[in-house]
Amino acid sequence: MSVDHALPEPQDTVVLRPATTLVLGGDLGGTSTRIVIADHDGNVVGRGAAAGGNPTSHPASAAANFGQAIRQALTGLDPALALDPTTVKAAVIGAAGGSALSKPEVAAQFDAAWSGAGLVCTPRYIGDLEVAFASGTPEADGAVLIAGTGSAAGLVRDHRLVRTADGHGWLLGDDGSGFWLGREALRSLLRALDLGEPIGGLGEAVVQAVLPDRQEGGVAEREGYDLLRDDLIRTVNSRPPVLLAELARTVVAAYDQNDKTAHALVKRAAELLTETVSRLRTTSDNGPLVLAGSVAGESSPVGRLLRQSIRDHFHGEVLTAHDGVGGATWLALGALDPALATRDNHTRLVAPPA
Repeated sequence: MSVDHALPEPQDTVVLRPATTLVLGGDLGGTSTRIVIADHDGNVVGRGAAAGGNPTSHPASAAANFGQAIRQALTGLDPALALDPTTVKAAVIGAAGGSALSKPEVAAQFDAAWSGAGLVCTPRYIGDLEVAFASGTPEADGAVLIAGTGSAAGLVRDHRLVRTADGHGWLLGDDGSGFWLGREALRSLLRALDLGEPIGGLGEAVVQAVLPDRQEGGVAEREGYDLLRDDLIRTVNSRPPVLLAELARTVVAAYDQNDKTAHALVKRAAELLTETVSRLRTTSDNGPLVLAGSVAGESSPVGRLLRQSIRDHFHGEVLTAHDGVGGATWLALGALDPALATRDNHTRLVAPPA
């Protein structure tokens, strides 16, 4: 999971004694792969980054990027200081699309990247829900909701995911997600075209986003509506469906312009995400709920309405996820020794810079 917060930069380069025990955390996202190595006090001593590491979409290149980021992290913060891979004693890797690692041929490629970097401990691969929860709170129990391109919620007990809701993918679910917003914006436009009604500000913006080379201006003739409808349907169906999520930004921009349709879509998205959470939580639950992803972010209108809706329906703190790789590294400390999973270490590894 990738959430837009950077790890706090260390004040000084940490100089390690030869016998120092280290842990490794990883975040394999669709657009980036990030690795952090830390000592038992939660000090970052190495970090690496590479291109996307989602094992579902392109496993071979994802595994290669995984290995590249590991090797970079092992050079340490000081390029002259190479970390001994055998001193890494515990590792937790968060992976978007992590279920692909259950396939032997995919797992073999990631195992080769791991051992090729000289690492000998056995990494624990977990999903982005667990990573997001750990990045938002050091509590052992609670719930988490990710709403970005897709959407999913999870119930966490003793730092482990025990139940999920939604996360069914764009074809079957992901209600209230960026994909949902984009699809519903386009559907509302097509309904208006079918009825020969004005398409409004959001509709005009969707036309511009999907058909950027089309001449600007309203559509007045019924024949014109039919031609526009056909152009939209043909263009959208020629692209990967997930690209509809790009229209979420168009909805938000129209929302900021007080477009009526955009307001209705944003409100409905927040309601659907609240319903997803309600599949896992009851009104008596008082553990924290961690929100992650761009749609659920504090700067998003969906995120703002969602936070209010959650507070109206549930008890417990509503928190925002920080850097996923920091959460994974903190979980690795706990895997090494539960006594190391302290709040202080969590703050050092996860909290955004002031």
